[in-house]
Amino acid sequence: MLSTDLHIHTSCSKDGESSVQQVLSAAIAAGLDAIAITDHDTMQGYKIARELDTSVLVIPGVEISTREGHVIALGIETAPNHGQPVLDTIKMVQDKGGITILPHPFHRYRHGAALKCPESFRISDAIEVYNSRYVIPHANQRAMRLAKKLDKPAVAGSDAHNARFVGYGRTLIDAEKNIEDILQAIKEGKTQPAGRKTPIRTYTKQSLRNSWRKIRGRIHQ
Repeated sequence: MLSTDLHIHTSCSKDGESSVQQVLSAAIAAGLDAIAITDHDTMQGYKIARELDTSVLVIPGVEISTREGHVIALGIETAPNHGQPVLDTIKMVQDKGGITILPHPFHRYRHGAALKCPESFRISDAIEVYNSRYVIPHANQRAMRLAKKLDKPAVAGSDAHNARFVGYGRTLIDAEKNIEDILQAIKEGKTQPAGRKTPIRTYTKQSLRNSWRKIRGRIHQ
């Protein structure tokens, strides 16, 4: 079984705090076999990582902002345009040979796509049923219940915005250590989600910082 973290942000995201190299070093220290760098609407972090010498397998990834919420795409080399309908975005990724994961699908303040478009749950390839940045467990539990009901593959992610939390959300995958095999194993549900919570104090500080950044951006527009 491979130990992976399928939801990580670097400083290539506006709200990311750690460099790609810091994320890779943290992944090694956490004993991970593979990670997906899923910056917001850019694959620059992945492109930097693939040029670095590391024992951790880096899966191509991006977290896409759609009209209804966020979608993680894995296994593609170019990020789709953001701001498109979520169902169109999912289909576009799948047509390119990638797979889609609905991250934090029921989190109202973090762009959970399932709240505005329940059909996205049915057509996505997998569901993030454990996100380490959930302060309360309700949303994770709701995602797990629906994933089981629909027989959808379940994964976990740290959603780390700082390298010290890489690995807090883990997906154990029954696969060989290569991108193609990992993606196929996720689609087939050969996954086991696990993890621990990001400390509430850290999550709160990051949320307040991001909210202030957005407010300042609106003031200066």
